[in-house]
Amino acid sequence: MPGTNLTRDEAQQRARLLTVDAYEIDLDLSGAQEGGTPGDAENGGGTYRSVTTVRFEVAEAGADSFIDLVAPAVHEVRLNGEALDPDEVFKDSRIALPGLRAGRNELTVVADCAYTNTGEGLHRFVDPVDQQAYLYTQFEVPDARRVYASFEQPDLKATFQFTVKAPEGWTVISNSPTPEPSDNIWRFEPTPRISTYITALIAGPYHSVHSSYEKDGRTVPLGIYCRPSLAEHLDAEEIFAVTRQGFEWFQEKFDYAYPFAKYDQLFVPEFNAGAMENAGAVTIRDQYVFRSKVTDAAYEVRAETILHELAHMWFGDLVTMEWWNDLWLNESFATYTSIACQAYAPGSKWPHSWTTFANSMKTWAYRQDQLPSTHPIMAEINDLDDVLVNFDGITYAKGASVLKQLVAYVGMDEFFQGVQAYFKAHAYGNTRLSDLLGALEETSGRDLKTWSKKWLETAGINILRPEIEVDAQGVITSFAVRQEAPALPAGAKGEPVLRPHRIAIGAYELQGGKLVRTERIELDVDGELTPVPQLVGRTRPAVVLLNDDDLSYAKVRLDEESLKTVTEHLGDFTESLPRALSWASAWDMTRDGELPTRDYLSLVLSGIGKESDIGVVQSLHRQVKLALDLYAAPDWRERGLATWTAAALEQLRAAEPGSDHQLAWARAFAASARTDEQLDLLQGLLDGTQEVPGLAVDTELRWSLLHRLAATGRADEKAIAAELDRDKTSAGERYAATARAARPTAEAKTEAWASVVESDRLPNSLQESVIGGFVQTDQRELLASFTAKYFAAVKDIWNSRSHEMAQQIAVGLYPALQVSQETLDATDAWLASAEPSAALRRLMTESRAGIERALKAQAADAAA
Repeated sequence: MPGTNLTRDEAQQRARLLTVDAYEIDLDLSGAQEGGTPGDAENGGGTYRSVTTVRFEVAEAGADSFIDLVAPAVHEVRLNGEALDPDEVFKDSRIALPGLRAGRNELTVVADCAYTNTGEGLHRFVDPVDQQAYLYTQFEVPDARRVYASFEQPDLKATFQFTVKAPEGWTVISNSPTPEPSDNIWRFEPTPRISTYITALIAGPYHSVHSSYEKDGRTVPLGIYCRPSLAEHLDAEEIFAVTRQGFEWFQEKFDYAYPFAKYDQLFVPEFNAGAMENAGAVTIRDQYVFRSKVTDAAYEVRAETILHELAHMWFGDLVTMEWWNDLWLNESFATYTSIACQAYAPGSKWPHSWTTFANSMKTWAYRQDQLPSTHPIMAEINDLDDVLVNFDGITYAKGASVLKQLVAYVGMDEFFQGVQAYFKAHAYGNTRLSDLLGALEETSGRDLKTWSKKWLETAGINILRPEIEVDAQGVITSFAVRQEAPALPAGAKGEPVLRPHRIAIGAYELQGGKLVRTERIELDVDGELTPVPQLVGRTRPAVVLLNDDDLSYAKVRLDEESLKTVTEHLGDFTESLPRALSWASAWDMTRDGELPTRDYLSLVLSGIGKESDIGVVQSLHRQVKLALDLYAAPDWRERGLATWTAAALEQLRAAEPGSDHQLAWARAFAASARTDEQLDLLQGLLDGTQEVPGLAVDTELRWSLLHRLAATGRADEKAIAAELDRDKTSAGERYAATARAARPTAEAKTEAWASVVESDRLPNSLQESVIGGFVQTDQRELLASFTAKYFAAVKDIWNSRSHEMAQQIAVGLYPALQVSQETLDATDAWLASAEPSAALRRLMTESRAGIERALKAQAADAAA
């Protein structure tokens, strides 16, 4: 039985047979405020009427095919005017289409589709502030079929014409410009030819702000939407400014005008991802409408998300991958170009964006690439189940890193000239990787076949080390770069390979207490050993940094002299990027057990006070806390945490009042406060009896303080309820759920566990919040009894819940804090007996690898 899966072979066969022309989709959402028609629909509470008419061409007379639909009920199926019995043809989320005509065919399907509360299909949310319902769709990867009957694969593009009946006073937004409603019916113009997964509908009494982007006589209407309860916090002009910057830069670099009629950005509730590139109607998680003070790093990340989705309008929406094995190219291109736009666009607020990329995205990629599930960038995607677990650090971050390497390899001008040719040749069509590489070979003159094979079709990370020989006077007599290809993780497929790297080598000297770059050499590194004669004959610099400017994707190790200087002066680099690369190298060594956690803590404490980049500071906060919680020797851990928390409080008190650094240190301190005196300070900040000059204890920070007080037993249900009474919003409900699950009692844990595992009624955002509260690093003993319960329940949960909900539980409740051989044994026993699906097996082996890594790191720390 296919269930809701679809194989690549089935998709290819259907694509050979069918050419889809047009959909007409009629949805009756008039009952959405009340929850739709009552029924046994999936958790969202009810259903709505969905009528789909689709016209398509068939290459072969008498052929059979199918259309996809996930729906509680199908009332009517009419193929070329002939009624088919729904009971006969609707099975396993498919409607069979027998005996198709050669040439033109027309199908009409009348169904009841379900509102959801999982963030998949048509999600329904009721705002506790105004008690109004708000709807939005989320279709990637295969969930348009939850709203209308569809040929659910990216290469069967068509036009889409939506007609929607909505409640009085609502606004309906889709891919085409919003029409004037008549009798609460909204009839949209057909879209250009696009894929099903980027169609969209957003409906409800949303607040909106409008503007436009004007260029060369063309005006593109711009809209920003959010719930009225967030309107006071919506900084629309800031969002429009970033959007216009993206339009300007992308249209110049792509040499192709924005391909849709308007551009709306909709901040929606309970969104699972960061955002989604629906054509002309981008949905974005509404946590990006900041209710309280955040650091500039949060604005930078939001801007990157906005630009990432805008880049997709060309790469992904205008030109779309043929099948999901090229998902990486879709996401990597959007990631690379969004960060390049921040780095290079005139007037950008974030010209240091490559520092952020090195510090966050690449560390994600390196982590993912060292798991047993590591895979080539161009992954083998045999079916939908494969792709659903492939939105990972390789698809996004390693792919973008390798595109950055490709740009260095072929040249930026040549890269974008190739992209321009690619858009012009394939507009509104579908492509494979070879189409882009062919265009880049034309413009650059480089043969990319070997490059592609080694970078895109193999897994794993290379390590680059300098080999330096000097004479008695300190003059370099020999310099080479040694490349290693470590063995892939146990269980990973493939063999380690050496790759061609385009890198820069930076030479740094101490000048006035600062590390200043005095020379930069850019070269190709290939094979095991690459001589660098340019550095021979010059005095050995204080620091030699391989992969300076972060052009390639590789783990970099410092030579002994450089490591000594960097350890003493890491905070003294004048530029942020070499600091970030050095911090990342130290973190990588800690994760690999090469640098003991206690030494990593000392390194961070010696240098973080000089770190000006707030994004780097916040990453270091997260990494130190993770290292202490998981990688520190258990008998030293509490001492390390005490040292870190005392340092965080010292930095909080020393930070400039009202600064981003002060807020970041306040959050770091709140996350690990442990002594009575420290917890008294949290309580005092919360109730106003104590203050830190310049620190605004606003809504979001109040919840951070309360979460720690709840987790340490200092805040009870009464205190949580009182805070929720101050913040009667959906965000307040999420934070309260986290606080309740964080309480250090068996009763609180049992209640939280039951709400997630034994019931399936929680919406996606509340389930995520409960899981986040349940898992507390100071509560290992309290949580230990749930390990067996997890393994007993996880397979049934995977088989009975939607993908997003099941993945939250499978990953979030895995006993990652129980770092022991017993946890490894329990995982292995489960893997041997449970016969899980390939997707669940992958998630479980990834979690197991985390335990294995932590054991190794703890041993290294204990030996220090």
